[in-house]
Amino acid sequence: MQRYFIESAGNDENEFIVTGENARHISKVMRMAVGEEIIVVHENVANICEIVEIDQDVRVKKTGQTIPSPEMPIKVDIACGLPKGDKLELIAQKATELGMYAMIPFAAERSIVKWDAKKVKKNQERLQKIAQEAAEQSHRTHIPQVEEPISFKQLIQKFANYDAIFIADEEDAKLENRTSFKQKLQSLNTDKELRILCIFGPEGGISRNESKVLIEAGAQTMSLGPRILRTETAPLYALSAISYEFE
Repeated sequence: MQRYFIESAGNDENEFIVTGENARHISKVMRMAVGEEIIVVHENVANICEIVEIDQDVRVKKTGQTIPSPEMPIKVDIACGLPKGDKLELIAQKATELGMYAMIPFAAERSIVKWDAKKVKKNQERLQKIAQEAAEQSHRTHIPQVEEPISFKQLIQKFANYDAIFIADEEDAKLENRTSFKQKLQSLNTDKELRILCIFGPEGGISRNESKVLIEAGAQTMSLGPRILRTETAPLYALSAISYEFE
């Protein structure tokens, strides 16, 4: 069944109104008919609904059936130092498939790319659309929020929102004796719903100065193995490790 995310509630407790691009997709692309069923995700609940009317908007009725949420028990935000090319698009798509809760691009010391202020909103909207499509494809009940790029200082100001902050530091991978990411994840208190921030540098990684400031602010390094990973690979490795540990 096709899956559609909607923000507004229906006209009563048993119906939803699907509008805009989603409605056009149902009627023009999928050419669906009254009586067919779709999945409507509203407030993180996946409802199986029956189409009762197709016009400019599409009216659907709840069947009373819902689909269990596939979301991770831990909310994991990914902060990425602005990389070159289309790497953010890859991260937005694949990290969404792997369970990312939100993505926070930031201007790192070694970021070569500088977003044009006039194109920031357009770029953010493109990444948000990629995340939404990936959430639909992977049957998520939550669309990760892709934020507009922030400064390094603004990133640190967000630390208070998290129970744990990890940074991927390539210097940590070179150490002979290091604490594995698995051990650090196992030390977390899972008696409540945790929110974790994982920070990754751009090409060239996190600078020594940034690493020092981040650790002083409360972050800790995470060892992603003895190999140096690309900026677009490391977030996917970390999400996979978290999924393996807690799911």
